[in-house]
Amino acid sequence: MTRRTLVAVSLKAYLGAADTERWLAEVRDAAPAGGDVELAVLPTFPLLPTAARVLAGTSVAWGAQDVAPGAHGAQTGEVTAALLAELGCRLAVVGHAERRASFHEDDDVVRAKVARLAEAGVTPLLCVGEERQAGPDEAAALAVAQLESALRDAEPRQVVVGYEPVWAIGAPRPAPAAHVVAVAHALRDRLDGLGVEGRVVYGGAAGPGTLTALAGAVDGVFLGRFAHDVAALRDVLDEAAAARPADSAARP
Repeated sequence: MTRRTLVAVSLKAYLGAADTERWLAEVRDAAPAGGDVELAVLPTFPLLPTAARVLAGTSVAWGAQDVAPGAHGAQTGEVTAALLAELGCRLAVVGHAERRASFHEDDDVVRAKVARLAEAGVTPLLCVGEERQAGPDEAAALAVAQLESALRDAEPRQVVVGYEPVWAIGAPRPAPAAHVVAVAHALRDRLDGLGVEGRVVYGGAAGPGTLTALAGAVDGVFLGRFAHDVAALRDVLDEAAAARPADSAARP
């Protein structure tokens, strides 16, 4: 099955309101017109309406960097999946290593968030990956176990699985291509086994050259601070347009 190549960008908490609006306007002008490449941007919660306004009428999707684990009610400071859907979000990140480490989010919290997104019709961008560098077989087993745990209480219409080996986040270079390919194939095989429509993207020092090096084994990339430079993001979008889409022929 051919899948559209996804380039997703998280702004994390690096840009203020004015800088975010300027960045969104530049992204709007650089965005692909459609075709085989899909671009999704993930600003901070307060700037989702700004993204909706600036990107209206374009092919660029917007989404959130997090979501509340509960459906509604007394959750001070949280943002629910239903509200994200109301704001036009197509994606929301779940299980990012920073949330797990800094905010002590465990598998139960991740599972609840995936379930809330599934109920609201928002696609989870589920981050999985090993904390310490390991061989590809061990890494694949850990990533697949995280995927199975996250989907245990939910049946999302579709899911994007972001393979982000924690040891590669912020590193000078991505994880070795052969390592990523092995884990990506294991994740896609498990998605197929679960009957879930999904895409597998790679994050963790991803940038220009990553998609080419992975030779169709993934369905896109999940970018962070690197893509806050729109010229650099444009390079990745050009590479994505030229890359061979992930399909069964890319499997060993």
